[in-house]
Amino acid sequence: MVYLAPRMPVTPTIRSLRILPFWAPLAATWLMMAIEGPFLAAVIARLADPKHNLAAFGVAFAVAILVEAPVIQVLSAATALVEGPRSFLKLRNFVYALNGLITAAMLALLATPAWAVVSRSWIGLPEQVAGLTAGALWILLPWPAVIGYRRFYQGLMIRDGLTRRVAYGTLIRLVTMAATGFTLFRIAAWPGAWVGAAALSAGVTAEALASRVMALGTVRRLREADPRAGEPIGYRRIAGFYWPLAVTSMISLAVHPTITFFMGHARFALESLAVLPVVNSLSFIFRSFGLSYQEVAIAVLARERNSYPAVRRFAYVLAVASSLGQALVAFTPLALLWFRDVSGLTAELTRFAIPPTQLLVVMPALSVLLSFQRALLVHGRRTAPITWGAVAEVAGIVGVLAWTVQGLGMVGVTAAAVAFLAGRVVDNLLLVAPCARVVAAGGAAPSSA
Repeated sequence: MVYLAPRMPVTPTIRSLRILPFWAPLAATWLMMAIEGPFLAAVIARLADPKHNLAAFGVAFAVAILVEAPVIQVLSAATALVEGPRSFLKLRNFVYALNGLITAAMLALLATPAWAVVSRSWIGLPEQVAGLTAGALWILLPWPAVIGYRRFYQGLMIRDGLTRRVAYGTLIRLVTMAATGFTLFRIAAWPGAWVGAAALSAGVTAEALASRVMALGTVRRLREADPRAGEPIGYRRIAGFYWPLAVTSMISLAVHPTITFFMGHARFALESLAVLPVVNSLSFIFRSFGLSYQEVAIAVLARERNSYPAVRRFAYVLAVASSLGQALVAFTPLALLWFRDVSGLTAELTRFAIPPTQLLVVMPALSVLLSFQRALLVHGRRTAPITWGAVAEVAGIVGVLAWTVQGLGMVGVTAAAVAFLAGRVVDNLLLVAPCARVVAAGGAAPSSA
């Protein structure tokens, strides 16, 4: 059960305002995670050979994200499915097995000739960048499984209404990451890409351990609850519910290595590879407000009858505010301040970074809309349309990239921004009808959860 006391009044506007204190800690969590990218890019940009190391770090992060994809939706699954001791144990075992599989997959990529094929033949990385990327990926080896572990326990805390604890865990992650980055910056002779990877791994590990400790009370209550509490759930049902979500994440996150492949074959390839993670990091800061909304919407819809209008209204306000925030940076002198002074890019790389940042100002609003749509479908136990939407998004991105890079000869990072936007619009549009059917069928009322 999610604790949102005092109970929301009937008025949709007031209900929307009462969502704010429940959402704010999760928004702070995602915002803190969004700060990681700019911070690490700024550190790498101030170490030796920043162009090659920024490119290598961006590629390593894209690969690690792809390996991590199957566990991204563990947070939503724990929020939606865990109702008692049986569902807790079954989902926990399911997540642990999934963590083992993705770690084995990443190890197979690095410990076999597969990486040489991927990095040199598929992506077309220069030899120096490929070597730096491989080292960063070895450092990031435990990262995907640790992400799955902490997202499971974060989901339990969100379901229990303990969103502030999730934010505390992320604060621990940020502090650990920053301390590791600063320490290696000062005393180690490592390449910048390896410093960034080590800082990421250390921060996520600290957050996972903190989340497990802070979830002790929730876990104890679940274990001591009536064994008959909640719906009967088995591994087959978990897999049936989770598989579309996992496939969605794998398809969606395949975008990053796909774009990396096109960047390697675009105009100004090295500059685009160096700038893309910096541009994405800035955009992610504003998209984080929408990304944090999915689990909030799931929890509120499950707890509060007739809360759909309030959840929708809050999403609309959040969409407008987040895109306006990015526009304020992208179209004012703040862009120069951010890329040149904060991120440490050269004047040449800053010129490459500003146009795609301006193109992406609509992306935060589209991300809020997508989180709202996916939350509604997860709550209604209709996860298949989410997968098809993601398939269409990736297909749109690949098609637009092929057209802009190979057909129009567009600068790589600018082509990536255009493709991101086109794919996301397709995904949003395809989910409109399934969401309408959920609402019409009464799927916005509380579930048995």
